Amino acid sequence: MAEAPRNVSDLVARAAEQAPDHLAFAESASDLTVSWAQLDGAVDAEARRLLDAGVRPGDRVAVQLPTGIGFAIALFGALRAGATAVPMSAELPERERTRILDAATPKIVTSTAPGLDSGDVVRSPVGGEDIALLCFTSGTSGVPRGVMLSHRAMLANVEQCASLKPAPVTSTDRVLLAVPLFHAYGLGPGLFQVAAAGASAVLMDHFSVEPALKMCEDYRISVIVGVPPMYQAFSQVPRERLADAMSTLRLLTSGAAPLDPAVLAAMRQATGLSVFEGYGLTETGPVLTSTLVGGVAKPGSVGRPLPGVELRIVDSDGEPDDEDDEDAGVVSVRGANLFSGYWPDGSYGPDAHGWFRTGDVGYLDDEGDLHLVDRANDLIIVNGFNVYPHEVEQVLAELTEVVEAAAVGVPDERTGERVKAVLILRDGASLTEEQVRTHCAERLAKFKVPGSVEFVTTLPHSATGKLRRASLR
Repeated sequence: MAEAPRNVSDLVARAAEQAPDHLAFAESASDLTVSWAQLDGAVDAEARRLLDAGVRPGDRVAVQLPTGIGFAIALFGALRAGATAVPMSAELPERERTRILDAATPKIVTSTAPGLDSGDVVRSPVGGEDIALLCFTSGTSGVPRGVMLSHRAMLANVEQCASLKPAPVTSTDRVLLAVPLFHAYGLGPGLFQVAAAGASAVLMDHFSVEPALKMCEDYRISVIVGVPPMYQAFSQVPRERLADAMSTLRLLTSGAAPLDPAVLAAMRQATGLSVFEGYGLTETGPVLTSTLVGGVAKPGSVGRPLPGVELRIVDSDGEPDDEDDEDAGVVSVRGANLFSGYWPDGSYGPDAHGWFRTGDVGYLDDEGDLHLVDRANDLIIVNGFNVYPHEVEQVLAELTEVVEAAAVGVPDERTGERVKAVLILRDGASLTEEQVRTHCAERLAKFKVPGSVEFVTTLPHSATGKLRRASLR
């Protein structure tokens, strides 16, 4: 395994070679643990199972399992078999599950966790530009879009992150991973980074404060890969309790949504540690920037581009905005970590020069740190997950009592933002907030369900009749 990995599953084989008996993963919800050698053997066995079932290079294998050791084996096994893995939430409503499966047409759906049996060594001929992951994210049209991420993109981002000083994960680290593994953030900076370093990680299927603090103590956790709601919850814990539980921590990182400066300050006061923020998208493998690059956790900033990532601010025509560093424009990026376009035909990927416009609006301050201002397209971010208003509005419009519906993001201390529904009802019709939420909960993932519902008589529109969501926030 001396040569550089070409397939993401090579990371596991390399860790097993270098540190066979070292703890790879432990589950917080069970007493299950696995060494790198055991994991590698189980990945071989899963790859062999898929190959025997007729999986061939490029076939899709959907992995729909909770965050845990079984998910890791199933995902790495699919990659080692030469398949494209389609990670999915174990809690998807049937309608969303069906839409993703209809779009991805997987050969196999793995929804039962593989065991720890060992298998004969399997080495995949697939790697490089071949597609490793097909991650579905809500499209602006409200229909899930498949983001095609190659082995090259994922491995490049792992290397880009690992080259930071201090490195986010080293071989001696014990990492708390409470971000969902079906999400690009849980996979790249989480699962793959841990495997690349041959580190150890504790996997939490659902985050809650006390179990997380207990894991920190029991496993002497040194790194937390987190999201703002986790740190918001930690910051509410009595300072002494938090400091004791986190006494072995060396690094706290956060991504997927902006971190409240007050939470940053509270964490620093209690633990003496800064929370280093990063920014990225599923389409970028996913990490683009980190405050680790400059070494300062700067409130309100998501830091500077990783080594190997180029970033510039462009105007609406895609032209670089050079007039004033602090002029806001669309964030445009280039690097080996970028996706190969959207499924199935590679459309809307990086342009001929390798640049990709993220759709995020931001500016660079005079130190070169990126500050995000807004979304270019009304995106709502709940707990780090993307919610496009149009998708929620389509579901709301199915209610026969509703004449017109709008979905907007409103600030939420716990989740960063939550979805708010604003509805006009037909004359004489009546609906309760509970009825609206129940209707949505049966059709949408939990984080997309409106947290509040307002009934109005008119909605604001532009001169061309376009709904003006901004004025509803």
